[in-house]
Amino acid sequence: MNTALLREAAEELGRRKLRTLLTLLGMIFGVGAIVAMLAVGEGSKREALKLVAELGLNNILVRSKELDQDTLKELRARTLGLTLADAQAAALVVPGAVSVSVYKAIQVNQLSAGAKVREDAELLAVSNEYREHAGLELTEGRWFTDEDQVSQAPVVVLGAKISNELFPGGDAVGQLIKANHVWMEVVGVLGSRDIGKNDFEGVKLGLDAERLFMPIESGLARFRIQAMEDQIDQLSVQLGEGQSPEAAARVLQQLISDRHSEADDFTLIVPAGLYRQQQQTQRIFTVVMSSIAAISLIVGGIGIMNIMLANVLERKREIGLKRAIGARRQDVIDQFLAESLVISVTGALAGLLFGILVAYAIAFFAGWSVAWSPVLTLLAVAVCIAVGVAFGVYPARKAASLDPIAALRTDG
Repeated sequence: MNTALLREAAEELGRRKLRTLLTLLGMIFGVGAIVAMLAVGEGSKREALKLVAELGLNNILVRSKELDQDTLKELRARTLGLTLADAQAAALVVPGAVSVSVYKAIQVNQLSAGAKVREDAELLAVSNEYREHAGLELTEGRWFTDEDQVSQAPVVVLGAKISNELFPGGDAVGQLIKANHVWMEVVGVLGSRDIGKNDFEGVKLGLDAERLFMPIESGLARFRIQAMEDQIDQLSVQLGEGQSPEAAARVLQQLISDRHSEADDFTLIVPAGLYRQQQQTQRIFTVVMSSIAAISLIVGGIGIMNIMLANVLERKREIGLKRAIGARRQDVIDQFLAESLVISVTGALAGLLFGILVAYAIAFFAGWSVAWSPVLTLLAVAVCIAVGVAFGVYPARKAASLDPIAALRTDG
């Protein structure tokens, strides 16, 4: 299809501006809905991957439950709660287990560093493996060593935000801080990591930037644990590549349940399962939105068919004249298909821009994430153009099938 034909088609449509604009609206809304849906869907997928990365896609988590005092007192007659011994047993029993990490959350009522004082903070006493399981990255200093654990060393790693708050000029490593009654030396600082949300599928995620970390042995030895508290708050089993999280989770569930005398005092979390659940919800959303977008697109296609049929009726004399002076049926078909193509491309490009604006409007007002997959977006636009052209085929053939003599005699 040559440039002259497309230019002629654009000029012809320009003579009927209002009708063409109304026809374009259907394509614009259809394409815009699809583009916005793809952007929101891709953003949701990437956000889910980022969120689940903190839990660890290959991890299985066991967390102690928060129980009221009466229930806790009753359960402690049968079980000590979640302990380091549970973690050691999990490392030996769970199939495919590569490593096991633990943490114990300790509330700090007062945190001070020189003249800087903070009223409250959360300190996590963790095993050495916790860093890898949680995907933490250091920007300064070091992480804990086996020697730190054995000697119960008073060392601490700071989250990025709390480091900036206590040491705004930097150089936190080597400084001393006091948490409650315990003095500790800063040996490392974590990098900043913004995950966007504080929970994923109902599971709370850590605010590592605002936390302090110390060796688990140091935390248990230097801070007072309340009566009837669990020795640890969470254990995490990291599986090797290719291992089934579901099978390992069943073994871990049974192991902890047996060790706790069937007491309902822990929660098992499988991040891979949460991710699949989130994606299933996303697929339902995508199907619903795709259906709405498809309807809008079909309406746009019908609009193109209507305007082209109206053009055929209004231009019968023109068509008859062209045929009379030697134009072939294919020439007439090409002329009307060119007009369908111009409308479709214009509508698709305008719809693409409209979809981008809608996607960012959704992100702004609803707080959803937006991301772009260029291949999928261009493919969606191409499909929309193809649909528009397809709806122009029937009017083009109808125009080409007109009898030249009858068309010349018409008053249209």
